[in-house]
Order: sequence, then structure tokens, then C-alpha cells
Amino acid sequence: MARTIGVGIQSFDKIVEENYFYIDKTFFIKEWWESGDDVTLITRPRRFGKTLNMSMVEQFFSIDYAERAELFEGLSIWEEEKYHNLQGTYPVISLSFARVKETTYAATKEKICEILRNLYIKYSFLKESDVLTDADRMFFERMLVTDIRENDATSALYQLSNYLYRYYGKKVIILLDEYDTPMQEAYVRGFWEELVSFTRSLFNSAFKTNPYMDRGIMTGITRVSKESIFPDLNNLEVVTTTSEKYATSFGFTEEEVFTALDEYDLGQEREGVKAWYDGFVFGNHKDIYNPWSILNFLDKRNYATYWANTSNNSLVGKLIREGNKDIKSTFEALLRGEIIRCPIDEQIVYDQLDDDDTAIWSLLIASGYLKVLTYEKQTATGFGRERMYDLCLTNGEVVDMFYSMVRGWFRPAKSNYSDFVSALLCGDVETMNVYMNEITMEIFSYFDTERKPSRNPAEQFYHGFVLGMIVELREKYMITSNRESGFGRYDVMLEPREADKDAIILEFKVYNSNKEKNLEETVAVALKQIEEKQYEAVLAAKGIPKERIRKYGFAFEGKKVLIG
Repeated sequence: MARTIGVGIQSFDKIVEENYFYIDKTFFIKEWWESGDDVTLITRPRRFGKTLNMSMVEQFFSIDYAERAELFEGLSIWEEEKYHNLQGTYPVISLSFARVKETTYAATKEKICEILRNLYIKYSFLKESDVLTDADRMFFERMLVTDIRENDATSALYQLSNYLYRYYGKKVIILLDEYDTPMQEAYVRGFWEELVSFTRSLFNSAFKTNPYMDRGIMTGITRVSKESIFPDLNNLEVVTTTSEKYATSFGFTEEEVFTALDEYDLGQEREGVKAWYDGFVFGNHKDIYNPWSILNFLDKRNYATYWANTSNNSLVGKLIREGNKDIKSTFEALLRGEIIRCPIDEQIVYDQLDDDDTAIWSLLIASGYLKVLTYEKQTATGFGRERMYDLCLTNGEVVDMFYSMVRGWFRPAKSNYSDFVSALLCGDVETMNVYMNEITMEIFSYFDTERKPSRNPAEQFYHGFVLGMIVELREKYMITSNRESGFGRYDVMLEPREADKDAIILEFKVYNSNKEKNLEETVAVALKQIEEKQYEAVLAAKGIPKERIRKYGFAFEGKKVLIG
């Protein structure tokens, strides 16, 4: 009989005791322990079992679970006798920043202090122990108040490690889950610098200058640059999605997924499940699946974007929507199913996301939206050379999520946008003008960045506009932008997939009062450029007759548009 599917359960003991569906990942305990690393930072996308594995590690090592060895009987870690003697023998400090999603620095620090205070409440029995001095008890009391001082908060894990070491006579294991959640929020909300100063002190005292820590694990989505928060943490072993270490410890392998499908009499769905949910690559291991999507599919037995819609994608959406034309053009290629090639730095430098295009693609890889197909390995003579990565969207679920995201950008002007597209396809210029002006009034500024306004906001808009057309018209047209044809690069081209449809070329121009008297002249300049540069050449080469190629010039002046 198939086991019950428990969606969203993150407590290891509950899954084992209630016999919920579980794929054995306890081999991670052995691999991690035998690595001997002081502090391990493991990055994986959301919902990839990080929290469950941290719960598993805590319950294996923690003194609090010394009498719970039965949780691991029958699992892979229990196959070696020496691990029987290791279970339940360490004081473990376990905390998570997953809930820290506040909108201000003050609220973020307060939430982190609340998490630290709850740890001290958990270990309040130490306060009565004779291993603590009067000064220790005074510090302990300060950690129990509502308004914790910042210097006490940044020393809290260090001090608690000290107290537990003196009480048990054994160094502690520290587990910090989702360490970077507050940092992503800080970047989006604009208090990155303040939070970095606080977390740098907290992490340094807990993981670097802590003689009472035996080992530590940190998990998160991104590898925040060492210079930002880990400048002194030279004992940090970083395991990213391109690392071979722990490659199958987080997420489900294809063999595990197909075995699960058979358990629930869904073996006939292998091909569909693979198309929707396969595609993650960790180290040299391809065909890794997201556990959240698989569990939901097994439970609900229908295809949907389970994983991609489990959290706010505001940062990803903001970076693409407000990105420059190169970012949008690259994203257009991804939506068309193409492979992009670019350099990647797996360290996420949040304060460079506004200025460094490669940082955005690095973030998308870490978040699970892009997968690495191939990459150049560092060579003995490759000093100072950027390594190139071949990337594409991860799977059908991710594609579906991005389509929904782009549609959401145009939601404030949905009816006008749909009417404009209909008018464009029919060649009704008068109606195109009416609806395009309505659209620009509603969403023009939405595509321009707030932090560093574009010198050419119309350019920002039209590339966002192209993304919208790719999503809406992808079944009828191949839509490209900024490609070479004739003697230049056209702005937008719609190439029909059916022989009886017209091809369309669009050229965008911003009104220049030094060169043109009015928008009508700007439209004429745009149309003249299409002819002089012979943008229709690529269409003619494919056999599309000249009479079936329509050309339009778009002239922008602020939010006002004229199409001719």
C-alpha cells in the first residue's frame, strides 16, 4: 500500500513516526561528517529539502534525541555500527531565518533577535546551572528581554555555544537554515548595507572565532559574496549547485522519482513528469527533480506550477523588468527556448545586481530558474579568463511561471494590450494608436528602474513590450528583437509560423526636437530606417513576398506614442 503524501512537512521525526512518503537522504549525514569541514555552506533552490535535511541532522546528533535512535533504524546511516554510537551525543544549536522577511532593517533585526531569544528560552535551564558565572547570568537575562542590544545579539550564538560546552563538556554543532532570506529582502527593500554590518558580526562570532563549535552547517539559496558577509570566514566550505559534493542529497534523482511514480500507480506519467519537473543539474548529476513539485504531483495527480509559485518572485521579476535592453533581449531568447552563453560568478554580490548583468543570471541559476548545460572548467593556464556557461530555462514549470510573470506586468492594461495586439495583427493603425497610448499611460514607468532611471525609457518599455508579445503570440509568430538583417539591426520582427499570415517589422524611435519638428517626422525617420537598412532581407530570404511584410514606425515623446 502506498504511503501517505505529507506535503510541506519539514520535521524529520514526524515523517518517520507517521510513515509519510520519504526518500532516504540520511547518507548525507555520513558524507558530511566524514568530510571533516569546519563550516559548510550549502546552496540550493527553494523547496529542495534543505530544512528537512537540517531537521534530520539535528535529530541525529542532538543530545535532545539521545533516546530516539529508532528514528534512523532501517535507513542508510544505520548500516554502519560506528554511527549508532554517534547518534544523540552532541549539543546542537539549530535556528532558521526562513521567517525573516521584514520590510525594514529595524523589523528585520527585531525578528532575528526574537529567534535568538527563543533559543535562550529553550536553554533556560542553563541559567540555574553552576557552570554559569554571575556575569554569564546577567548576559543570559539580557537575551530574554524584548529589546536586545545589538552587540549582545551578534554575540548570542558564541555565548550560547560557550554555555553548552561548559554544561555538556562537548563542543556544539550549529545549524543555520535559510541564512540569506533576510538578505534578499534587504536588497529589494533598500537596507542591504545596514543588514550586512549586523550579519557579518553575527556570523563571524558564531562560525569563525568560536572555539566552542565543533562543526556548523549553513543553508540558503544564494552564495552571498565572501567580501559582503564572510570576510574573515576562511574556514568556510562552499557547496553550490555546480559542486559535486552532496549532489544527490538535496532533491530527487530520476530513479527515485520513477520509483515513486510506480508506488502510486503513476508509471505512465514518466514522460510528462520529466517534461514538467526535470532539469535541475547539481554537480555532474543531471535529471534532478524538485521535491515540492513531485510530492504535489503524487498527491494531486495533475500538472501545475507547484514549485515556481511557492514564494514571492519579486526580486527576479524586478531585475528582469527593470533591466537594460541586453538583459531583456537575453531573457527573450530564454523564453523562446534558446540556449544562452555567458560568464557566471556563483558568488552573488547583491550590491552589484543593478550594474552587473552576469550577477542576474547567477541569481537565476542559484534560484533554480536556469540550469547549467555545460561550463568551461578552470585550466592551469586560464588566469584572468572568464569561464563561459551554457544556460537555459530549467523545465516546463519554470517556463510556465515566467509566462505568468510577464502577463502580470501587463495586467493593469490587459484589455488595452489585447486590443492593441488584435489591431496590430489586422493592420488597423488608427486603433493601434488609441490602445498603445492607453497602454503607455498605464505601465510605461513600470518598465523603467527606480534606482537609476534610464536615459531612454522608451527602450526599456519596448523590450518589455516584446516579452509580452512573445508570451501572447508565441504559437502564431516567431518574435525576435535587436537581430541583424540587411545592413543593421531591427527593433522587433514578427515572423509568422503559418504561410498565410503577414510578417511585421517594428521600429521604435524617441522624438528628437533638434532633428524633427513633430512625432510625424519621427515616425517617418523610423520607416525610412527600415527601408534604408533593408530589415526585410531576412524575411525575403525565407521566401516571404514583399507584399506580405508590413512595417510600422513607433515615435515616443514621454508617454505619448504615434504609430505610422
